[in-house]
Amino acid sequence: MIRILCTYPFLSSTINFPLGRTTLLPSKVCKGYSFLHLGNWVRAKTPFSTRTVSALTRSRSGMEQVLVENEVQQVRLLDSVNDEHGGVIVELSESMDSKVFASMLKASLALWRSQGKRGVWIKVPIELVNLVEAAVKEGFWFHHAEPKYLMLAFWIPEGAHTLPANASHRVGVGAFVMNKKREVLVVQEKSGIFRGEGVWKFPTGVVDEGEDICAAAIREVKEETAIDTEFLEVLAFRQSHKSFFEKSDLFFVCMLRPLSFDIEKQESEIEDARVFSYK
Repeated sequence: MIRILCTYPFLSSTINFPLGRTTLLPSKVCKGYSFLHLGNWVRAKTPFSTRTVSALTRSRSGMEQVLVENEVQQVRLLDSVNDEHGGVIVELSESMDSKVFASMLKASLALWRSQGKRGVWIKVPIELVNLVEAAVKEGFWFHHAEPKYLMLAFWIPEGAHTLPANASHRVGVGAFVMNKKREVLVVQEKSGIFRGEGVWKFPTGVVDEGEDICAAAIREVKEETAIDTEFLEVLAFRQSHKSFFEKSDLFFVCMLRPLSFDIEKQESEIEDARVFSYK
């Protein structure tokens, strides 16, 4: 399908030409925009007449010949969706040669630039890691990575970008669990900075993606000691910096009430677990 945006009022502002048919139009010059739909995108470098378009619709082989004569380059673009901030998001899923990807990326960037787009996000699954170098050569940078993908970012306008930074904090929890006898649940870890130091500490851990702080505290106590608990309140929190791969850390101490009392230590992580009297 060829879609033309025409500047002449006596023609429809949008004219569609199905490939494989002959379409007769007035012999006026209908200037197209820089990019025209030809199934995939086609970049036009010069104006063309409606008679030329009529010839283009006769066959694909005829189309290729006229495109060359009129300095029009047929290119394929990356599939993308618009984001809410004037940019685009690309999620790669198709295996391809890195040179093919580089060509598609160059053409896509040219189109997005002409459309006034701002930020460009490309999500690269781990199995398509061969395409990363081509994107970096075009100016993309690493924004963040997850176990199964890498997110690349690019800023089209001149000047400093306003794209949001990668996540800056990790969130941790500590559980203060005290029973009616004023006994506090504590553990010794098999690994970490307190390994082999004889230090007793609260059950602690990291909040999972999409997990509430209170749920994380309950889960950590269950995993490390097999004790069931209920959340009461947040007692305190603190912020530290450069604690984990240069990221900042938020740590919340939560008060929990025990609902069960038989301790079973987690063999993989916990050296010992018990309750001590709190006075």
